Amino acid sequence: MANRTQNDAKSIHGTNPQNLVEKITRNKIYASVYWKKDCFGLSAETLVDKAVELKYIGGMIGEPQKPTEFICLILKMLQIQPDKEIIIEFIKNDDYKYVRLLGAYYLRLVGKAYDVYTYLEPLYNDFRRVRVAQADGTFALSHIDEVVDDMLRKDYLFDVALPHIPMRHLLEKAGTLEPRISLLDDEEVDRAIAEAEQQAAAAAQEAAAAQEQLQAATAAAGRGE
Repeated sequence: MANRTQNDAKSIHGTNPQNLVEKITRNKIYASVYWKKDCFGLSAETLVDKAVELKYIGGMIGEPQKPTEFICLILKMLQIQPDKEIIIEFIKNDDYKYVRLLGAYYLRLVGKAYDVYTYLEPLYNDFRRVRVAQADGTFALSHIDEVVDDMLRKDYLFDVALPHIPMRHLLEKAGTLEPRISLLDDEEVDRAIAEAEQQAAAAAQEAAAAQEQLQAATAAAGRGE
């Protein structure tokens, strides 16, 4: 059947992968026109053709609540379970920002903590704007780094309960992860150094000007002016 999980799909977090999406949401996805028309027959290889067409992210939208194309594709991925290599290519795709977020969100649902942090944290350095569908039918602007932060910190996102993962500092303490080094930290250090150098140069100029004034005043006093 079109809604059945692929026979050779592996159990994820001890359950059928599609069960990661709540039943009421799954049923609304199954009943949607996009699922029946565009997701039917999709394979891991043809999924990308639909992914590049995404214009926003989100879960359920409007009244009555209808599934976004984004969450429909997520359920399809849970159904067909693409190879990890395909998901990593989605995440590394720098040309299509919604393809990147599709891969990141899927990995957050099915991945182990090490992989989640390893492949999602680099996206903290992607500041491109994205559209996020809201439950009331409107759209909000966010940024890729903010959405990724929600994936790593929140328990519920896009109308799906996110599987629990240990906090990063616990994995660092256990030796599973190395401390994260942010490129932004380096940029902030460089900016601070540049600002300090500018302040030092301005202070030197002020000191030189004050010295010249003092010398001029001393000279004038010596001439009895």
